Amino acid sequence: MDTEWQAVWLTLKLATVTTLILMVVGTPIAWWLARSRHWLRQPIAAIVALPLVLPPTVLGFYLLVLLGPDGPLGELTTSLGLGTLPFTFEGLVFASVLSSLPFTVQPLQNAFEAVSSRMLEVAATLRASAWDSFFTIAVPLARSGFLTAAVLSFAHTIGEFGVVLMIGGNIPGETRVISVAIYDHVETLEYDKAHALAAGMLGFSFVVLVSLYLINGRLNNRRAL
Repeated sequence: MDTEWQAVWLTLKLATVTTLILMVVGTPIAWWLARSRHWLRQPIAAIVALPLVLPPTVLGFYLLVLLGPDGPLGELTTSLGLGTLPFTFEGLVFASVLSSLPFTVQPLQNAFEAVSSRMLEVAATLRASAWDSFFTIAVPLARSGFLTAAVLSFAHTIGEFGVVLMIGGNIPGETRVISVAIYDHVETLEYDKAHALAAGMLGFSFVVLVSLYLINGRLNNRRAL
């Protein structure tokens, strides 16, 4: 059972680190996509959304090629003395960030698009800088988008299977997350252990989604008042 708790702990750690990185990286991307009219806006939006339509194994395969010892990113990390990322926790984080990116960017983009341009223009006439307008107007008005992005990114990272299996493999205590542990138990016909982990993930996902809907509903009701 120690290995099961290791998988749970590693999954929570992966989801937490990935979500924190995504909130930092995804926020400026979402803001740019929501406010820019540059011709690259649609191609970049499509690139961000690719993990939604690509089979996870396809994304995992190309990441494995890029991050491997003969890949361009693998050669870069090796030259920096970092070694290669596949089959390491850091590799799992990198893959999870890319896999969960649309679950962060799209809710934030929708929330930023709903922010009134008139309010930002008024702030500009009052000599508020772009940073001031963003943090004092856009961020508070988009708080439901931040909540949705964080929860969905966290939950999606916990449930990811194909990408983490391709990049991380199945190393207990290092890369063996819950989804991989369930697959491992099913392969060895240990259905009782698979059921325990699967039921836990099912319950967790249900509670997370219900909580998200309730909190967003209250935020929307307050805004309507």
